[in-house]
Amino acid sequence: MDGQAEPHVPGLWDTYEEDISEISQKLPGEYFRYKGVPFPVGLYSPESISLAENTQDVRDDDIFIITYPKSGTTWMIEIICLILKDGDPSWIRSVPIWERAPWCETILGAFSLPDQYSPRLMSSHLPIQIFTRAFFSSKAKVIYMGRNPRDVMVSLYHYSKIAGQLKDPGTPNQFLRNFLKGEVQFGSWFDHIKGWLRMQGRDNFLFITYEELQQDLEGSVQRICEFLGHPLGKEALGSVVAHSTFSAMKANAMSNYTLLPPSLLDHRRGAFLRKGICGDWKNHFTVAQSEAFNRVYRKQMQGMPTFPWDEDPEEDDSPDPEPRPEPEPSPSPSPSPGPGPSQPSEPSHPRPE
Repeated sequence: MDGQAEPHVPGLWDTYEEDISEISQKLPGEYFRYKGVPFPVGLYSPESISLAENTQDVRDDDIFIITYPKSGTTWMIEIICLILKDGDPSWIRSVPIWERAPWCETILGAFSLPDQYSPRLMSSHLPIQIFTRAFFSSKAKVIYMGRNPRDVMVSLYHYSKIAGQLKDPGTPNQFLRNFLKGEVQFGSWFDHIKGWLRMQGRDNFLFITYEELQQDLEGSVQRICEFLGHPLGKEALGSVVAHSTFSAMKANAMSNYTLLPPSLLDHRRGAFLRKGICGDWKNHFTVAQSEAFNRVYRKQMQGMPTFPWDEDPEEDDSPDPEPRPEPEPSPSPSPSPGPGPSQPSEPSHPRPE
């Protein structure tokens, strides 16, 4: 890989951080829809998403990290930043994570920032049908990180309580219903992962899961290195692993988002990096909620490959009988609500079959 992402452009990011502070004071906690997909007002706009979708500014050495929210984006950014620096942690300790891997679709988005060094590392939550079109005719790489949607939902529930741009999640049952119907930010988890998995088999696409990183971080890092064409020696590999553990990220002010203003992310109400574990959903779901989730999951994911979180269905049906937070009485949701209303069933421009 030619060149390495450089840490800081003086002046540019100082203005960027001032703009973040200003924007964070004006977050209404409301959503707008772009081609049917809900986005929080304030951090996103129809214009910023359209720029991300239609820009021609895609380089063949660009690296995109794509996730549905709360699926391990921060973890993957940290890993790749360390890989690009051959295990040297100085970059991740000196530059905020949103500068190292800026978001494509936000108002202060990656494609609106001039003079970035190559290779550019960028993040996105966009579903495939409105992702940057120019990517699909380039050699740029996408790493898509998936996670057990039950854990995603629990993490997103807690995140919604501290994030100023998001709607109040309401009760656990209300949030469960909204999540299963795709009526949360960035729409349906089911549509998101199924859309991006159509890229499977392409040389410039890597699908990896949160659970795989948890089970074998070193092996997962080696797999990412191979995909990026950036091999590491034993010492550098060990450094990447050591500095990308959850405890290391949680202790790093440049990665744990504590530098953001409380109006944008209120750490007094909870941590952005909360637990970093698999299976926490079992501490929150009631048996009835688990059964409702499983009915929708089986319907939506019929015909899809087996994921790491599918491998122990008996365990998936055995949540903690004393959930936290305490749920309201659980109404019976529709067993098959179908695709969430937030996303079209087919992309609006050519996508992989």
